[in-house]
Amino acid sequence: MALTEVKSLAQALSQEFNSANPNLDKCGQLLSQLKIALIELQYLTHEDKHNNVEELTVARDVLEIGAQWSVRKKDIPSFERYMAQLQTYYNDYSNLPPSPIKYNLIGLNLLCLLSQNRISDFHTALETIEPSQLHSNPVIQYPIKLEQSLMEGSYNRVWSSRSDVPSKEYLFFIDILMDTIRNEIASCSEKAYTSLPLKDAGTLLFFTNMEDILNFAKERKWKVNPVEQKAYFHSDADEKIGIPADQIIKQTMFYARDMDRII
Repeated sequence: MALTEVKSLAQALSQEFNSANPNLDKCGQLLSQLKIALIELQYLTHEDKHNNVEELTVARDVLEIGAQWSVRKKDIPSFERYMAQLQTYYNDYSNLPPSPIKYNLIGLNLLCLLSQNRISDFHTALETIEPSQLHSNPVIQYPIKLEQSLMEGSYNRVWSSRSDVPSKEYLFFIDILMDTIRNEIASCSEKAYTSLPLKDAGTLLFFTNMEDILNFAKERKWKVNPVEQKAYFHSDADEKIGIPADQIIKQTMFYARDMDRII
């Protein structure tokens, strides 16, 4: 595919993705065509011979849309692949025009790592960010503050952060993070209590409606009493242990006969 065709496809992808109601399936098809074309032109293999700023910028912009598209499709492995390819464009091609969404995507990648509890990778990624951006850029500070809240156990701050996300793509990873937090809180509650009122459980787990509470209770295999409006947690003490009566009787008779012989 000629470079002019690649630019035309890239423009069509940008228009569709940035429209008011983008067709994500169509964007996926355009991305597939563009990735093949860019590989053929060696703009995804980072050959040293390529120094054309305009063409490299087109390749970078396509990858950036691909990363955002992956989040909207809820495809984490695809997002990670796009971000891995973008690192070269961000770190090795300093002569390219600044990307308006570079740090938004870097912040999104940090949140992705945080949502998977990859704390070591999270801190490694922080080390690659320029100090000036690290301490002042709001989209970079967002995942940093979230990580601090998690370390402090301030889950309420994590929940509240949903209202001021840098972009709507961040909500995908925030929801994954909240699922992890809810399961952690549920595990602690199961060990600390035998039951909880559904209303209290909802408050602890940051649920705002009863349907979500009941669905979560079902996933955790809690016993819900609709009359009492309580959730009873599974306990080993609730399990009935079967007693092998026949075996015990036979062993007792055997010991009795042995005692008779001894006497």
